[in-house]
Amino acid sequence: MSDHVYKLIEIAGSSTESHDDAIRKAVAKAAETIEHINWYEVKEMRGHIEDGHIAHFQVVLRIGFRLE
Repeated sequence: MSDHVYKLIEIAGSSTESHDDAIRKAVAKAAETIEHINWYEVKEMRGHIEDGHIAHFQVVLRIGFRLE
């Protein structure tokens, strides 16, 4: 196994469906422009409430990708 170096970035995603959907959308969007994404970590979870109901699920992710 060879050694690797990773860069970390933070991104935020949101969804009207669920925290899981917010995570998946954020990772998919990051993968459009970043190569070699290897892992993610949920740093924060929160939501937006309107009229007593959850309107948006929000997540802040740390994304790790391997540097060439």
